[in-house]
Amino acid sequence: MKLQCEVELVNRHLPTFGLRGRGKGTRAVLSLGRPSEKALPQSQAGAAHLVIYTLKDKAGSRYKLKENIEQFFTKFVEEGKATVRLKEPAVDVCLSKANSSNLKNFLSAVRLAHQGCAVETLPLLTLAPLKTSEVEKPKTKMVITSKKDYPLTKNFPYSLEHLQASYCRLARIDMRILCLKKLKKLDLSHNHIKKLPTTIGDLVNLQELNLNDNHLETFSEVLCSSTLQKSLQSLDLSQNKIKALPLQFCQLQELIYLKLDDNELIQFPFKIGQLSNLRFLSAARNKLPFLPSDFKKLSLEYLDLFGNAFEQPNLLVPNIQLTVPLTLLEISARAILDYRIPYAPHIIPFHLCQDLDTSESCYCGKSCLSSFIQATVTMNLHYVAHTVVLVDNMGGTEAPILCYFCSLTCYSQFLDRSTKSNR
Repeated sequence: MKLQCEVELVNRHLPTFGLRGRGKGTRAVLSLGRPSEKALPQSQAGAAHLVIYTLKDKAGSRYKLKENIEQFFTKFVEEGKATVRLKEPAVDVCLSKANSSNLKNFLSAVRLAHQGCAVETLPLLTLAPLKTSEVEKPKTKMVITSKKDYPLTKNFPYSLEHLQASYCRLARIDMRILCLKKLKKLDLSHNHIKKLPTTIGDLVNLQELNLNDNHLETFSEVLCSSTLQKSLQSLDLSQNKIKALPLQFCQLQELIYLKLDDNELIQFPFKIGQLSNLRFLSAARNKLPFLPSDFKKLSLEYLDLFGNAFEQPNLLVPNIQLTVPLTLLEISARAILDYRIPYAPHIIPFHLCQDLDTSESCYCGKSCLSSFIQATVTMNLHYVAHTVVLVDNMGGTEAPILCYFCSLTCYSQFLDRSTKSNR
């Protein structure tokens, strides 16, 4: 049995001057094995030993285990850390940066060896010097581009920060991948994945997620409320079957790069303007009829909306849903939103919170809930992006955008201004 981790040996006979911290460990391989009869005296031959191999000591340092362990410290074993305190010599074997599952199994075997269990019942190895390749730095990148190379019996290295598993015909995301807590970049493009597990949100360091060319139909709202809010910067959902993104999608406010090409999108999240860090947006060849009013709040460097089925805007045919006089609910909602009064389900009913979350902003800057005038107008996309890919083959860079007006006065003022600007 072997375990890869970082090891530090602390001699308990040396003074520590009250310092609790430890230095940086050395990358090593720990082996639980049985030395040959020639290597040790007859009294110890065949007994289980703990051997620590490093690049500087490939032959390994051996420590007897039977009745030689004073204490185990396993409070942080879930974090890949543990300490084995030996009686003779008086050293603490401090382990860190280990795979938690492998560490638990290894410690269980060490405990059995200490208790003097029969050698035949322990997963012992014949001890021999290790090769340089076995005591190496943790692997941080793995690229798999075919099904035959995909590991079925081995675990992924716990230290991976970049994993690509493309063209592997994966129908779902491997649960072993979701245990790689150090992952920063995950590329599962060109597979057959239909659904994303919510536990992707447990990858607290994930910055880039590529799901291009799969069979996704939705993007879970649970993921939008996970730790991805603080880590995810790049998301590629192109070439899937997504028709709409959830309202909560706009909580991924660290997003810089977003690709949605070749889906079946019929609308953007209407609060998309909350993605204040977004700089690259590509949603070509979808089914977008218009853009939400919040779209004008974006500040992009690159925008591609080519090949969408944008409708011809008509400002003079508005959708009028004004209520005169305003209801008490409308007046209260506008006051809460305009004066930024805090609200939450423990303050007001949950359905009212949902209504407030889906409110609209008028051309004048004020809010409206269910009493408004809705109209589609034309917006030049250079208003929100420095570089704009042509919207159509005619060389246009304009697209229809929904506008909301909280009153007839606001709508009339906008009409007057539009008429003057077209003269």
